[in-house]
Amino acid sequence: MNILRGWFGEKKATFYLWLSLSNKSYRKFHNIILPSRNGTTQIDHLIISIYGLFIVETKNKMGWIFGSEKQPSWTQSIYGWKYSFQNPLRQVFRQKKVLSEFLNVDESNIHTVVYFVGDCKLMTELPDNVINSGVGRFIKRFRNQVLSSEEVNQAIKAIEKHLSESPLSKRDHIRSLRNRYSSNTICPICGSSLIERVAKKGPNTGSKFLGCENYPKCRFTKNV
Repeated sequence: MNILRGWFGEKKATFYLWLSLSNKSYRKFHNIILPSRNGTTQIDHLIISIYGLFIVETKNKMGWIFGSEKQPSWTQSIYGWKYSFQNPLRQVFRQKKVLSEFLNVDESNIHTVVYFVGDCKLMTELPDNVINSGVGRFIKRFRNQVLSSEEVNQAIKAIEKHLSESPLSKRDHIRSLRNRYSSNTICPICGSSLIERVAKKGPNTGSKFLGCENYPKCRFTKNV
């Protein structure tokens, strides 16, 4: 059911992007699996333009959504039931890094969007790139040219070549996810090293845990 809901959400987002963004100014790709130094990453939607590259992570959820930028997981509340899911801002953080390396594009020219397409309400204050409507309108806010036409064409050709030649599949990506999150040495989010730390406050004061050496940019933690 979750797989079907996710597929339907991506199709809805694809339609909205097609409807709101001109093909003359924006080149759109969908469901891309890219290799990286530590596994793979999957990008639901990638838009390439002279105004930058845009990664759109789609979430098809209903009900109330609670979360914050720094929390490792967010909560969906629907019909009295509560469900946790990974903070999608962590997902796009990794996707941005992998895409930057793959295309040799500066991260400052890559923008990320977390787009909730279901009938949901965002109940907590979140960054302005977490939205539940107007995905095309959000992207069109960026009007300064940051990439040349040649750079845009190079990025498009690189993605097209990858899509036509890559043997990577959804199954490969799921296997990569399992391997990444089972590691005690490499951060599954950004690929930096995990180091042992000691909690200095809170209910777990004094206990050891693994944390990303790239903190505070990356806030991944794991129990020892």
